[in-house]
Formats: sequence, C-alpha cells, structure tokens
Amino acid sequence: MIVHALETRQLTLSYGERNIIESLDLAIPHGKITVFIGSNGCGKSTLLRSLARLLKPKGGAILLDGEAIAKRPTKEVAKRLAILPQGPVAPEGLTVLQLVKQGRYPHQSWLQQWSEEDERMVAKALEATQLSSLADREVDSLSGGQRQRAWIAMTLAQGTDTILLDEPTTYLDMSHQIEILDLLYDLNQTEQRTIVMVLHDLNLACRYADHIVAVHDQSVFAEGEPEAVMTEELVRHVFQMECRITRDPIYGTPMCIPFSKSRLVTKHRNESAEAQKTAALV
Repeated sequence: MIVHALETRQLTLSYGERNIIESLDLAIPHGKITVFIGSNGCGKSTLLRSLARLLKPKGGAILLDGEAIAKRPTKEVAKRLAILPQGPVAPEGLTVLQLVKQGRYPHQSWLQQWSEEDERMVAKALEATQLSSLADREVDSLSGGQRQRAWIAMTLAQGTDTILLDEPTTYLDMSHQIEILDLLYDLNQTEQRTIVMVLHDLNLACRYADHIVAVHDQSVFAEGEPEAVMTEELVRHVFQMECRITRDPIYGTPMCIPFSKSRLVTKHRNESAEAQKTAALV
C-alpha cells in the first residue's frame, strides 16, 4: 500500500477571479523528498502555502495523512506539519535559542507549559543543524547559511513528520545552498521526515529529489522520479527554454544544460568565419 503524507483532490486555488491552480489531484509520498519546479508565477509557492493551510482553496480538498486538513484544529495541524516560508525575518535582537523555542509553541497550553520534552526537542534541533554553539547569538548577526539553518531548526523543534519549505536556498551562495540541501537530505535519510520544497535550480532538484512535480498551466505537467521527469521536452514546455539533458558526472542524476538560440547562432557564425580564414590560408 502506497502511503501519502499529503494529497489534493480536485484542488482549485485562486487570487481574486484568477485561478492559479485548477482541479489538481496530487499525492506527496511519505518519507521522501518532493521538489516543486516550474517557471515564475506558475503557482508553486501558492500550492505549497495551500498544503500548509495558509491559503483557503476555492474548491477541492487537501488531505493530511488521509484526513481533510481543513477540518482539523490549527494546533493539531501544526503538530504534524511545519512550513518555512521564503525569506522569513526574525524580530530584532532575537537569539537563535529564542527563535528555535518558538517551534514548540503548538505544544503549549495553559495546562501544559514548558517541559523537559520541549527542552529536549530544542536541543536536538540545535544539534541537528549544528547551531548549539551559536544558541546565544542574535539571528541577525549570522551568515546567510547559518540564519537559514536557524529557521530550519525552529521547524525541526516543532516535531512534525512533514516539513514544507518555500525556496530554502534563495539568496544563498553556492556553498550555502549545498549546505542547506545536505542538511535537509540528512534529515530525510536519518529521520524519514517528509520534505516538500520549491527549488529553482533544476540540477539541484534532480540531485536531491526522490519525486519531482513540474507545475505548469494551472496543473501538473509531469511528476515522478527525476530520471523520468527531467526531459528536454519538459524544459521546453514548462520553461520555454532549449537545453540538453545529460548525466551528472558525479551523482548520475539528470543534468540540464540550457542554451541560448541567439548565442548558438553567433557561435556557429564565428566558427564558420574561422574555418573560412583557415581555408583561405591553405
């Protein structure tokens, strides 16, 4: 039996009168890394936000572990699903420890205040993200990669099986992008967390994803394992870009090499001119 962490059934999402996603049936596999790809404005982030119940659907339903998410109490949902939006901002002066502790708020009530379990989860999150030594540092004083790890630590402290992340590598340099994606990959491998994220880099998506969902024209153009999904036809239709798909020499995953038609014409023209010069000299 295939287990799905999240499902949508005939899901329609809109801003005003404009539908962004229409009649979408989608299943997110449990315990895997799923990556949404697509062109700007196609609805990737909108879809992710709706899965976290941050956006009310115009129609259809979203299921969390087989039950309608709209019918569940907010705190119950927050105990089972965490979301890290794009570009979160911490209040001035907030320390890493204070930020991570906020992940435990769904578990608090007037009957149950801060507990040993809360302390354990916060300490575990700091350790997993290698931030224990920086717990007393202000979030604003951290590097971009450290700051993103602090936000991820907060979602880990929440203790959910499913984590949604909207472009977690945005504004990070290449080394910090790999650092964050490695962290999420390790969490998935060691703790079987279901990871769902939006990524722009197609090659990184292919390296880290078990399941890719290409969003296009208000629906899903293709989904499945990277080897099955990432094709030249998909890139042409979804991104209106020409490319060549080859194999990553290190990981063996699909690798997209985009090219510009105009730049290619210039290259061929220059090569032809050089060949004519060589022939004239001979």
